[in-house]
Amino acid sequence: MELKYDDQGLIPTIVQDAGTGQVLMLAYMNAEALAKTLESGETWFWSRSRQTLWHKGATSGNVQPVAEMRYDCDADALLVRVYPAGPACHTGEQSCFFRRLPGDIPQSPDNAEKPLSPESSFARSPLSLAGDKEYNQSSKRQASEDHFSLQQLYQVIQDRRQNPVPGSYTASLLDAGLPKIAQKVGEEAAEVLVAALAQEDQRLVEEVADLAYHLLVMLAARGITPASITTELARRHKQ
Repeated sequence: MELKYDDQGLIPTIVQDAGTGQVLMLAYMNAEALAKTLESGETWFWSRSRQTLWHKGATSGNVQPVAEMRYDCDADALLVRVYPAGPACHTGEQSCFFRRLPGDIPQSPDNAEKPLSPESSFARSPLSLAGDKEYNQSSKRQASEDHFSLQQLYQVIQDRRQNPVPGSYTASLLDAGLPKIAQKVGEEAAEVLVAALAQEDQRLVEEVADLAYHLLVMLAARGITPASITTELARRHKQ
């Protein structure tokens, strides 16, 4: 394989969610960034504005463990499929492609009746947490109905920790400390088992969501990010 870099030694790189198929971002790699990506199993890019290498998620925790890498028929573009630990966009959006061009696309018989796939939906809805109805609008992060990630939930929990809101269940749980949080995790785990063995599917989904939420609160209390879990899963996947 001989990739074709441009006259600046760069190759455009499309990053795609390996689980949903959603296109997350467009960035550029040089030979060194590609080598570091292959070596580490997480995405590295070349910043054209800063003229330096950057490890995606090194600061935010939103790392991108790599599932596979492909190149196109002309060998002048890369496709990297990843398991993102959080939003790809610096704005907090899951994908950098969250804005639509104004105007209507002319309809033809081939596209007139075809609905957008779930991955193409960017409808926004207010966040709702178990027992935590308020939402800090200053975070400027409203959850996508189809793609509300654990990382986004973790960020909301962190916001409650740093900016406690009166009456917030999350803030009161964090204030109670690890013993109380661990107790709630145990209770929620037991409820998951009961739902799995004796209740309907929707009830099981609800109990698993409650457990996931309390597990993230526990991680936040210990100062551990979801990216640490994703990285560990990626490491095991390679074995």
